[in-house]
Amino acid sequence: MYRFLVTPRWLGLAALTVGLAALMVLAGHWQLERYHERSAINARIDAARTATPVPIDEAMPAPRGEAGTAGPAAARDAQWSRVRVTGRYDPDREVLARGRTLDGQVGFEVLTPVVLDGGAAVLVDRGWIAAGPAAGTRPDVPPAPAGEVTVTGRLARTESGAARLVRQDGRIEVRRVSLDPVAAELPYPVYGSYVLLDPGEPGGNALTAVPSRRENAWQNAGYVVQWWLFAAMTLAAYPWLARREAKGPPADGDRAAGPALAAR
Repeated sequence: MYRFLVTPRWLGLAALTVGLAALMVLAGHWQLERYHERSAINARIDAARTATPVPIDEAMPAPRGEAGTAGPAAARDAQWSRVRVTGRYDPDREVLARGRTLDGQVGFEVLTPVVLDGGAAVLVDRGWIAAGPAAGTRPDVPPAPAGEVTVTGRLARTESGAARLVRQDGRIEVRRVSLDPVAAELPYPVYGSYVLLDPGEPGGNALTAVPSRRENAWQNAGYVVQWWLFAAMTLAAYPWLARREAKGPPADGDRAAGPALAAR
């Protein structure tokens, strides 16, 4: 009854079925890895809320290059960890990240270098401020405090994508916080990750602290179920089609009975 399964047509269909199912299983496995990766990021964010901040040099490598260069970024497992930075704000070289959304409002993030005793600097995101009355216009930014400060915050990795810099009234404006092009405009070496200032820290007054960006891990978990369910359905479809083929077309009596039953 099932001898047709060894014909080239059905052998090809079997190979196609297995291949498609394997690809779907691999896609689900990749989504599972993304789920674990994003869950680990969220776990670090949760742990950082109560963690004791460490000096930044203990959390990531210091820059070793010349002025105008950025050092290596913090390791992925150090992202969102809490660090402590001691130095002096350099408000003359402040950077504004425009088009940043917080709670449905568009505004700016204010990033001010903190120059350490050794001469390197850390770019510190002091917080978010709403745009001016006209959409996208620059607001009046509260000044950073003078003198030596010690601030704590969370390590954030540089953002991907091109960062086109513009200068307005002596200030640098960017769309993405990408440290390499920003560092090229500064007269000292810069750490390869920046710091999101914790609420209530010096320099954050009148600004809204930028929260750590949580990952939507459950979306990836849903994709895992989806891909593996598709794989199971694909494999189940082959024996269903084979059984249907083996049964053959309906008998003449069945064909005649069908219209008669429909007429009743």
